[in-house]
Amino acid sequence: MYITITAQKLEGHYAQSATDFVDYLEKENAGKPTPDMEHFFDQYQDGISSEVVIKDIDGNTAKLKKTEPKFYSITLNPSQRELKAIKDSPEALKRYTREAMKDYAKAFNRDIDGRPVNVDDIKYYAKVERQRTFKGTDKQIRDNQPYATKILELEQQIRSIQRGERTGNIKMLKKNIQRLERDAPHQLDGKRIVRGMAKPGPQSHIHIIVSRKDVSNRYSLSPGSKYKASEVEMNGKTVKRGFDRDAFYKRAEQTFDAMFGYKRNYVETYTARKTYLKNPKLYFHMITKLPTNEKAMAFKLLQKSGVNTALLRIPTSKIQLTIKAINALKKGIGKAIESGSIGI
Repeated sequence: MYITITAQKLEGHYAQSATDFVDYLEKENAGKPTPDMEHFFDQYQDGISSEVVIKDIDGNTAKLKKTEPKFYSITLNPSQRELKAIKDSPEALKRYTREAMKDYAKAFNRDIDGRPVNVDDIKYYAKVERQRTFKGTDKQIRDNQPYATKILELEQQIRSIQRGERTGNIKMLKKNIQRLERDAPHQLDGKRIVRGMAKPGPQSHIHIIVSRKDVSNRYSLSPGSKYKASEVEMNGKTVKRGFDRDAFYKRAEQTFDAMFGYKRNYVETYTARKTYLKNPKLYFHMITKLPTNEKAMAFKLLQKSGVNTALLRIPTSKIQLTIKAINALKKGIGKAIESGSIGI
């Protein structure tokens, strides 16, 4: 499960309204008949319109400065393995989202009216999206890039010949382009995979727009706080503050596992990602020490995301991972994390 929290963009008219962001989340509904559309939902209701979402988020910004985010975007990105475990069910994802937002509320170190924050204090709207497209960080795009570059060069040559700026055999150049298109290592339905192409297989994920203010429009609940959990004196009173992202990510992961009986491998865990970022050598060492079945699954997941696991097969009792090996593995894992392809 790859989870992100992003503050509202503050340039242009994004700073004053949620309209553009909500319109972006409606992109998959374009051209679909009403019964096939995915609508917004909150903790208790389904079928909420985009107009209601915009009105409620824009109207819940009391005392926020123009330079402060009015809302945050949360994405819950299950891996394909996790989606297969729930049969890629939108209803299962909705149930999970509602439970994950309870975890989100618990991560605030705040009191509201003398009690801890709970999910009923959070004003949010969520939407299931069913598709993803290939990005520049994906292995398929990276591996196909040399072919894409050569194709672009040949296409530029053809246009230059057509404009009379140079001479050449256009027919031969087009044949070379066709050959490069066929030879590119990653294909989908007989076509070279390019950026923006829809990914195959289950790709469902959840977008959540959550107001910076609580439902009463009195309290600021910022997941962007730099404080995890602390107290400060304000107007002679001790006030709690902070948001613990680590706690939210871990609880949301545990919630998924408990709800669906999911057996999470080490490389899929948030703990593994944190270990990788802080101590890559320990991360790789932990993988080599996994029980045989779990280690085999870890290798399979890493290989599927484009990581060369050959170096991890070196017996650690005979040789320690070299700096060169560490750097090679770090590069592969880093790309996998960027693309979210192994769900960490």
